[in-house]
Amino acid sequence: MAQKPSIPKGTRDFGPLEMARRNYIFDTIRAVFRLYGYRPIETPSMENLSTLMGKYGEEGDKLLFKILNSGDFTRSVSTQLYEEATAPQLAAKFCEKGLRYDLTVPFARYVVQHREELQMPFKRYQIQPVWRADKPQRGRYREFYQCDADVVGSDSLLNEVELLCIIDEVFRRFGIRVAIKLNNRKILSGIAEVIGAADKIVDITVAIDKLDKIGLEAVNAELAAAGLNEEQVQALQPIITLSGTNAEKLEAIRSVLAASEVGMLGCQEVETVLQTVEQGEMNSTLELDLTLARGLNYYTGCIVEVKALDVEMGSITGGGRYDNLTGIFGLPGLSGVGISFGADRIYDVLGQLDLYPAETETGVALLFINFGKAEADHCLKLARTARAAGIATEVYPDPAKMKKQMAYANARNIPFVALVGESEMQEGVITLKNMATGEQQKVGMEEAIAIIGA
Repeated sequence: MAQKPSIPKGTRDFGPLEMARRNYIFDTIRAVFRLYGYRPIETPSMENLSTLMGKYGEEGDKLLFKILNSGDFTRSVSTQLYEEATAPQLAAKFCEKGLRYDLTVPFARYVVQHREELQMPFKRYQIQPVWRADKPQRGRYREFYQCDADVVGSDSLLNEVELLCIIDEVFRRFGIRVAIKLNNRKILSGIAEVIGAADKIVDITVAIDKLDKIGLEAVNAELAAAGLNEEQVQALQPIITLSGTNAEKLEAIRSVLAASEVGMLGCQEVETVLQTVEQGEMNSTLELDLTLARGLNYYTGCIVEVKALDVEMGSITGGGRYDNLTGIFGLPGLSGVGISFGADRIYDVLGQLDLYPAETETGVALLFINFGKAEADHCLKLARTARAAGIATEVYPDPAKMKKQMAYANARNIPFVALVGESEMQEGVITLKNMATGEQQKVGMEEAIAIIGA
């Protein structure tokens, strides 16, 4: 017996109901992006490895899916190299391309490549899949979609404010209560500077970013393993465990960073963003969180992360400012800031909280029962009328038993069924059945359309 086919771990199939729900997520996010003036682009699924490598830190580079070169890719590799080379060295010989890890680095490449065509500031959104060779677990997949919005060519902190408003509006429309956490990489750099570990900024941010996952003791152990001495680790403790209101946290961190110019600049940027956001109305909680680090190396200013309040789940949105990213591709001085919605995690959160609208559960609103060829031909004409009015309509393809056709309507959650036999054809009406209530009534097609669309 043939083995049942399967799919790779960390990937998923999506049936019609799941696709309806996913499209609800994408359409909602897309509508808010457009509301704020962002325009769509797409980039290839694969990029040159030279584009991707070195942009995500050492840990991120390990999670890149690499694509073997076409043809006899082993021809140029000697037996000695096979025996002596490490896996990364062999990968460099065998692979010139890789699947994209996120949408931000490909976007930066796009901006540099198409610089002369773009009007600055350039605001774009992008909704496409990305791939990471990570260990699959709940809420973490190897193939997943990101929904990004970025603006480049402007240093204004109003962009950060606008992106926070986009986050707030998206989750308001979804009905998900969230906490938006805000920090600034300049503050983190200032902290590393004042404890005498400026050269360890990457190690410090990677470690403290894991506080929620592994706890304070494990974070301290990781800091020590990275080369921080006991005095430096202890100096970080009041910063990592800082509490209070946003204003109180800012006041406390300012006193710590008084001797750090970059740290004080980070405090000023955070204060400006917080004060500007507070002038409007936000449904979400906005919290200054000094343990938020965002592991990606390219962030240079404000960073943001979003957690659902009513479901145990990792970050469902994140982002930040990345002043130096396009400089890696030969276009220095172009500042950018962006956010990324984790569509797959949002999918899980909406499901756990039962927040999907009822209309996502159904696709077809009206099914015509098939009583035979003459009746089916007549129903096809009526179905065209219903579709012209914007009502998704099917005609059952076979003159099967009524019980089977009704079972089909129930299984598909079709709310209305039309029965058109010889008498209905003569009278120019249909018998419209409400599948939820069981009520039946003879009506004209225009009246049926009004009832279904109400």
